[in-house]
Amino acid sequence: MPRLDASGGTESKDSSRRLLDALRQPMTRFVLIFAVLLISLFVFYLLPWGERFMATPITSAVAVVSVSVMKWFDPTVASEGIAIFDSVTKQGITVVRGCNGMEAVIILFASVFAFPATFRQKCVGFIAGFFAIHALNIVRIVSLYYLARYSMTWFEWFHLYVWQMLIILDALVVWLLWLRWINKNKIKKHTQPSSNVISTTG
Repeated sequence: MPRLDASGGTESKDSSRRLLDALRQPMTRFVLIFAVLLISLFVFYLLPWGERFMATPITSAVAVVSVSVMKWFDPTVASEGIAIFDSVTKQGITVVRGCNGMEAVIILFASVFAFPATFRQKCVGFIAGFFAIHALNIVRIVSLYYLARYSMTWFEWFHLYVWQMLIILDALVVWLLWLRWINKNKIKKHTQPSSNVISTTG
């Protein structure tokens, strides 16, 4: 009569238990949630709906705001859609999907909302980061516009290497500052003495 070996079932249970224990670890949960959010958002961003409702409006807004900033010191600058050009020479640049700062915004969103914090703290971190990234991105568009007018070599170098790195670095710095702010709030909350109010009647 054959004997049944129960060791396989025991090993399977141990493996499942170890997997569950790993999933309960904060770092593991952060990485998994971050990866799911990041992939999902980038897939949506690349789909036609993402193009219509996210990429196109934000890219147009970046072009409009950039031109508004430049008009303060350069009245010859003009725009048409996502094109920014000199109204006299007609030379200029086109703001495309990769220049709207949304890749960094998506990375920031995934890293903020994957981290264990309150919903209010997450919203504060993301909103602050959103404006910080786009503020730096406006500086990028303005600088690239003038670099394209005076040196295409410098334009290509800054466009492909320098500014791409700086925008992602901006998102990273915002996230690290947000983590520091959360940690300070936790320390303040734990060190704050509890006030016991004793009322006496006589």
